[in-house]
Amino acid sequence: MRIDIISVLPELIESPLNHSIIKRAKDKGFVEIHLHNLRDYTLDKHKRVDDYPFGGSAGMVMQIEPIDRLISELKKERNYDEIIFTSPDGERFDQKMANSLSMTQNLIILCGHYKGIDFRVREHLITKEISIGDYVLTGGELAAAIICDSVVRVIPGVISDEQSALSDSFQDNLLAPPVYTRPAEYKGWKVPEVLLSGHQRKIEEWQLQQSIDRTQKLRPDLLK
Repeated sequence: MRIDIISVLPELIESPLNHSIIKRAKDKGFVEIHLHNLRDYTLDKHKRVDDYPFGGSAGMVMQIEPIDRLISELKKERNYDEIIFTSPDGERFDQKMANSLSMTQNLIILCGHYKGIDFRVREHLITKEISIGDYVLTGGELAAAIICDSVVRVIPGVISDEQSALSDSFQDNLLAPPVYTRPAEYKGWKVPEVLLSGHQRKIEEWQLQQSIDRTQKLRPDLLK
């Protein structure tokens, strides 16, 4: 899998993409992640990639020209399954979407910045808009890092214990059950007896019921 990330501040995203599971996935050859500085594709001598909005509203707007130039260069080299724009008014990102994107071969993620982006980019260049929640960030870099982490970790083979990823919250529209480890008792706080019983069927039944109960309590919307 290859992911190309377009940003005006690529240094904001470098660290999350070079540690932990993503680093191991890159080292093992499961994914390539390439950062592109949008300023390298502007013809402006001051490397500006934004300008004032038509109509006189507040803020600055990312220009279409450098974005189109960079995306066009990337598309000359390969076909892309999706060209994603991170935006608070995009489709809400969830585990189902992460699973789906993990099966693709090539992705572009364009990180938004400033007040917004020339809407012609969204009309003519973008194939998918993704939001990580109903709030506004300074830029789309953190959103891109979240998308990459969530997508890469479910690529088959990235996590050695694939069952661990498959049992995460949201994989089956349920929250994950509680987990415990040694010691079995601490300050009088005990691990549920069923988990110490060695009876696998009863353990699985308990885990399922705990998932259902926690989902009903914390995220009843998922059960709809």
